[in-house]
Amino acid sequence: MVMEVRLGDVVRLRKVHPCGGYEWEVVRLGMDIGIRCRTCGRRVLLERRVFEKRVKLFVARGEAEGSQTRG
Repeated sequence: MVMEVRLGDVVRLRKVHPCGGYEWEVVRLGMDIGIRCRTCGRRVLLERRVFEKRVKLFVARGEAEGSQTRG
């Protein structure tokens, strides 16, 4: 089953980043998932299946696609 990932999600991966940061923000979705370290700003592109293996937990969830309000 495919993990539901949204733009703006903040995740904690299984291993710490060399800068010492644990939290990553999802900045790109598709076959590959783009994430940005919240400590140093480094961007990384991971295959979806690799990303799903490395995620330990969701710290915060981004907005669902259908919940955007128009003014």
